[in-house]
Amino acid sequence: MDEKSTNSRLLIALVMVVLFGIIVLQYVCPSSDCQLLHLGSLSKSRDSAPQSQSEGIDSANGGTAGDPYVVEDGSLSRFVPRFNFTTKDLDRLIDFNINGDDVIVFLHIQKTGGTTFGRHLVRNIHLERPCECHAGQKKCTCYRPGKKETWLFSRFSTGWSCGLHADWTELTNCVPAKMSVREPPETQKLPRNYHYITILRDPVWRYLSEWRHVQRGATWKASVHRCDGRAPTLAELPSCYSGDDWSGCSLEEFMACPYNLANNRQTRMLADLSLVGCYNLTANSEHDRGSLLLESAKRNLRIMSFFGLTEYQRKTQYLFEHTFRLAFIAPFTQLNGTRAASVEVDPETQRRIRQLNQWDVELYEYGRDLFLQRFQFARQQERRQARERRQQARRRLRTKGLPWLGTGGAVAAKPTESAQGPGKLQTPEGGVSHPNQNQPLSEWKLDDQNTESWEESDAQAEDGDAQAEDGDAQAEEGDAQAEDAWWDVEENDSIEDYMENVEQW
Repeated sequence: MDEKSTNSRLLIALVMVVLFGIIVLQYVCPSSDCQLLHLGSLSKSRDSAPQSQSEGIDSANGGTAGDPYVVEDGSLSRFVPRFNFTTKDLDRLIDFNINGDDVIVFLHIQKTGGTTFGRHLVRNIHLERPCECHAGQKKCTCYRPGKKETWLFSRFSTGWSCGLHADWTELTNCVPAKMSVREPPETQKLPRNYHYITILRDPVWRYLSEWRHVQRGATWKASVHRCDGRAPTLAELPSCYSGDDWSGCSLEEFMACPYNLANNRQTRMLADLSLVGCYNLTANSEHDRGSLLLESAKRNLRIMSFFGLTEYQRKTQYLFEHTFRLAFIAPFTQLNGTRAASVEVDPETQRRIRQLNQWDVELYEYGRDLFLQRFQFARQQERRQARERRQQARRRLRTKGLPWLGTGGAVAAKPTESAQGPGKLQTPEGGVSHPNQNQPLSEWKLDDQNTESWEESDAQAEDGDAQAEDGDAQAEEGDAQAEDAWWDVEENDSIEDYMENVEQW
């Protein structure tokens, strides 16, 4: 009887502890994003530690398991290039002269992760003269080495000098004048090289992120939208709300406003608005206006010095470093836990958002295709250069490993056959002689010791060549595996399909 009562008391106590834990968990963490719920993932990561170590070993042996670019895109669908780009479009290598007159201009599109990337530009680049950033100040001072001239035109360096979130039309007409005002008079006559850069994002998630931002009270009313020397009139650009802001608006209300600048924002901000009469919607039909803006945005995206994608942080870092020959101090991280990601949107609503942003959807697919082809092109160049360096290093080692030394340390010439044909030997005076002529053949023979040393050296050289060729084969096999792994994980049915699409490379 006592044993049964003891067991029942233990069972009741256990149930009370479990209920108490559930209550505490709900109190401490009412949302689904609770960090306590990630304990399982931590244990999984610990269990997978030996596997990660083995992947690192595989990577050191020429595999791609440790490749951060492959790991980044492990969940993506297969990428099949849709567009044919020229080598000029793909080969992006800027001779950025930070000591000279080059200026990077960052076109910051709302809700694309531009704030994070802008901070990378002023705080995370390894420079001879780093940007000076002070606590409590929104802007940093980014001067060239030994000069009081800025090399970066962005929100966190020069502020919104051309207007809040200025677009392509505003920046290209405003930046040269603003830079002339900022710089000393003695440098204003020098021509500058402006390198425009930007970040794109998936249109659906960018649209949802902007809606959540507006829902919290953001307006961007300070944006000027200047085009052809003037700002748009109220009739050309009506407001979607009557109060001070649009806080609390539902997604339906956000989507219902026909004047909402969130619609196709990326296309509009990257296009030359002068081609369609700026914000005068009566100058062209809706279809013609959209087509002109889309083609203009694609052209500007191609000629930009650099653009990145929010969904590819590591590749964005790699291509920026490859393009400008600048190195970031800390690696980029892929953060998928955005506010937009927490919004549950049914398929029908997503379809409507894509329809509202049809030009952005097409621009993003075009940009994504160009971005990934540029990445693969740069990686192929990198591997090719690495192979060339290895081959040059082997040639130098081979040259040093064949010291044709004679007696007394003097360098002796190895007798070789003449290029004029077999059976002919090169004379010390540079002429060609036949062994069967009047002079004795013994005069052409070398002593056995030198002959044996040459033969031994030749054998060693051949062994070294064979080992080098084996190393080349292994390296090329590793490179091929790396390329195959990139396409296997990210996105192509076969490398042959890819090569057919980009034969002009």
